[in-house]
Parts: sequence; C-alpha cells; structure tokens
Amino acid sequence: MGKLSSLFKQIHKASSGKGIGFASKNMPAAKPRAAALLVELSGTDAGNAEAAVKAGADGLIFTWKSDANTDALGKAIEAAHAAEDNVLVGLHINGGWDKLERKDFEQFKELGLSFVILPLNAPARLLALEVKDLESVVSVPMREDELYPIFIRNLSAFENVSAVHLDFGLNTEFGDLSIEDVLHYRAVREAVHVPALITIKGTPGEDDAYALLTLGIQAIVLAEGKDAATTGQQIHSLHDLLEQVNQEDNGPSKLGLNIH
Repeated sequence: MGKLSSLFKQIHKASSGKGIGFASKNMPAAKPRAAALLVELSGTDAGNAEAAVKAGADGLIFTWKSDANTDALGKAIEAAHAAEDNVLVGLHINGGWDKLERKDFEQFKELGLSFVILPLNAPARLLALEVKDLESVVSVPMREDELYPIFIRNLSAFENVSAVHLDFGLNTEFGDLSIEDVLHYRAVREAVHVPALITIKGTPGEDDAYALLTLGIQAIVLAEGKDAATTGQQIHSLHDLLEQVNQEDNGPSKLGLNIH
C-alpha cells in the first residue's frame, strides 16, 4: 500500500498522539475526519510550507513549472518535514514536463516527495517512469460527456496510478451541485477505481462539505490563500468542518466514501 492510500485510511481513525500512522509522538490527539486535508502552495517559500503543516495540513503539494528552482523546493520540503517528520509531500507538474526524465523523478524522491500529479496532456512516457515510493496521480478535467467515464476508465490500465485529481476549477460552487451533477462526477471517479482528490479555494461552508462528500472523495486540496495567516485560518476551519461532518454522518460509509 502506498503512502497516499495509507493516509486516506488513517484519517478516518482517531489518533492518540502517540505515533499512530502519520501522527508523530509530538502531535496532539486527533479525531477522525471525513477526508484528508492537503494544501497546494503556489510557491516554494519554506516559511509558508512550515506554517501550513503546523496549522494542521496532512500534506503539501508544490507546483512544478518549467522555471522551477529545485534548491528552493528542497528547502521548502525540509521545512515541512521539520514541522512534522511524516508529512506527505507531492508535486503538481503543470509545465516543463517535456524536459523531465527518470533522473528528475529520482531526484524528486530524494528531495522527500511521495507523489507527483500529472495532467492528461503530459507525455505518456512519464507514467512509465516508475520510481519506487514515488506515486503517480493523474489530474482529470471534469466533462459531462456521457462517454467520458468510459474514456477515463482506461486510466485503470496503468497500475502505477494511485489516485485521480478531479479538476472542477477553483470557482465551482459545490453546495449548488445537483444530484445529476454528482452522478456525472461520480461516474468519472468510480470508472478508475482509485481514490480521488478535489481542489477548493477558500473555506467551504457546511453545505459545500456535504456536497463534496457525496462525490466519494478521499482528500480535499486547499489552494493557498493570500498569505500564511489566511491559509492557516482556512486550514483550521476546514479541519474542524471535516471532523464535524464525519461525526454527524457516523463516518464515511453513509456517504459512500470508498477507501481503496
């Protein structure tokens, strides 16, 4: 089982703060939550990375572009691990993929990364660059074409795809999703039979949280706010909300959250 799947399973269990799963011995006791909480940072500021982890993020996602600075990325990852040894760190590759080779993926692992997120238009060869302990996540743009789930189902042929990132766009009002909307999205999510991540911006309300859970997701990715203080507050609020909806609905099974 990869680190992503382990995190998704662990998040539904209470932690005593004594080093269970991804909680270090210095972490306080934690209540089970409806989904894991990752934070996507727009840059590689070490201070922002450390602050997000201390605020309660289960993991961080950095953005990789064609002009990415590996040294700065390494320092930011070190800061994150200094705040929490076992924090999960990933890389969202949204540019410069044409120059990436196996040695780059091996370097990502050495830097402390556990997974990479690839867009559908990234070179297919990148999925074949299997590096031990470096998982692949594919970002899937959401489309309402009835044949789209059949097309996306072919991702299951790639055994090293550990999860999908369902790309709704940052302006989606999840609380307004209809049952028909959710059925379209779940069809795509279920077609691949792997855990799903969804990115949001800001702090969702209770209605948004319940709507997100009907989609059958395992992790919410929070886009970084305007500054570290804002991001920290959003992490705290979302953390509490995920605990609340988990308790009120008696765990994930009632909403059909399948943990693979």
